[in-house]
Amino acid sequence: MLSKKVIFTGRSGLHAQPASKLVQLVKGFPDSKITLSVADKCVNAASMLSVLSLGLAQGMEVEVRVDGGDEEAVLLSVVDFFASLTEA
Repeated sequence: MLSKKVIFTGRSGLHAQPASKLVQLVKGFPDSKITLSVADKCVNAASMLSVLSLGLAQGMEVEVRVDGGDEEAVLLSVVDFFASLTEA
């Protein structure tokens, strides 16, 4: 398992449109289990409702965890996705 903490920078929080894109990205890695953690809440990143339930807002720290598959490449893809959300 690999993990990395990132600071969410999206100005409008993680609302439906970017959350949907994240779920689509994650579902592209069927051999990996990808979870997101904020504080003490951990959710499956392949579930739209679960991702939205995190209530991610600008400045919050989220931990991305990847287990299985090509962990390093998958982790980099998800972290890059979060880095691209500065205008979200």
